[in-house]
Amino acid sequence: MSKIKKIKYGMVAVLSASLLTIACKPSAEKEETKSEEVVNDVNSPLHLMQPEYPIPYEAKSIEDVTATLDRVYDFLEASTASKVIDKETNEEITNFDDLNENTVFEEGTFRLTSYEWGVTYAGMLHLTEATGDAKYADYTNKRLQLIAGIAPYYKKQLAINDKFPSPIRRALQPHALDDSGAICAAMIKAKRNGLDADLQPLIDNFIDYISNKQFRLADGTLARNRPKPNTLWLDDMFMSVPALAQMGKLTGDTKYFDDAVKQIRQFSERMFNTEKGLYMHGWVQEMEEHPQFHWARANGWAVMTLVELLEVLPKEHEGYNDVLKQLQAHISGLAKYQSGTGFWHQLIDRNDSYLETSATAIFTYSIARAINRGYIDKMAYSPMVLLGWNAVSTKVNEKGHVEGTCVGTGMGFDPAFYYYRPINVYAAHGYGPVLLAGAEVIQLLKENEFEINDSSLQLKTK
Repeated sequence: MSKIKKIKYGMVAVLSASLLTIACKPSAEKEETKSEEVVNDVNSPLHLMQPEYPIPYEAKSIEDVTATLDRVYDFLEASTASKVIDKETNEEITNFDDLNENTVFEEGTFRLTSYEWGVTYAGMLHLTEATGDAKYADYTNKRLQLIAGIAPYYKKQLAINDKFPSPIRRALQPHALDDSGAICAAMIKAKRNGLDADLQPLIDNFIDYISNKQFRLADGTLARNRPKPNTLWLDDMFMSVPALAQMGKLTGDTKYFDDAVKQIRQFSERMFNTEKGLYMHGWVQEMEEHPQFHWARANGWAVMTLVELLEVLPKEHEGYNDVLKQLQAHISGLAKYQSGTGFWHQLIDRNDSYLETSATAIFTYSIARAINRGYIDKMAYSPMVLLGWNAVSTKVNEKGHVEGTCVGTGMGFDPAFYYYRPINVYAAHGYGPVLLAGAEVIQLLKENEFEINDSSLQLKTK
């Protein structure tokens, strides 16, 4: 027999044996095979299959949102100073006539006069507005009252000796917009909300720094001389404009509104990419080319600035429509880059950079605020707000820590600088934005209903 015939006969033998085995299987096993039908387009509604979402895909209840925020509140109330002590004796000083060179804030996790804490104070005030629970505003009022109470003593001492140790030196002697704008805006909001504390000298000092002492370009745009001479930082829109806007509301003096609008126009003219709908982080006057790194948190500060200004800018002001259009253009740009997880990336338009919490919270707050104030289409943008909040809420752990927040960041002109910035639960930038976002989402949920319609989360229409 040839080699080829042997192979053929061998194959036939194997096949025959296999068929015989199948034929001899027990009938129960046959039935089991028959019942295991393949799910296909004919026998199953495949469009109703449940997706495996990495975060909850739903409209959270107000109770759920509040529970998340309360974990943050409990952590901050327990871990941030609310009194001053003598560092030699550790005794609390309640009579401010007894302040001395040994007086410090009690030990805490965060600085009470930083710009990040200005955002946190504003977030707590906003939470009381949203929920009616006074404990949140009390957090802010207690600490601002303390700062205002000790300020006269330290102002007097620093006038005599510029080196006198003071826990509020930067509030009394600001050296940058970071020292001034956010904390000033929060103080004016607290004052307008009825806080009985002598905040006005501090407010006036901050506004004087912003209006008259901070370095500006020749056209009046607020600028810095770091890391290069004549540098615009996108962050500085937020470190100045909301304070100017609040001062305009407090005093009725339109010069503050005029300056605020001018800053928006002149920053946007240089730094806003109209094709992408995003801002670059830094702009250096002497550069022929301007590297565009669309850092998420700086874009957050920018969009939050726009909603904060529109909140108090009179509609009849000649710049109102320009600011509104800029807000709408920026939100339209941001919407294109939200990831499927609900987060935005550290560099917004670079999907291989990490997902960042503080910026996602700021965008969630700002877009929700714009919806609630009627600046943008709520049917189009509400689902992304809820997706953003659900993402942020997964980063609030059981201790109330906010995870996934990029630490403080300077300016760079290469991608590696932004890609590899560390994250830390003690990065103060995450806490205020989470409080603001949650408060505004509560307002959105109060005023609207949502449903799963044809498997997607949508605004419920009547």
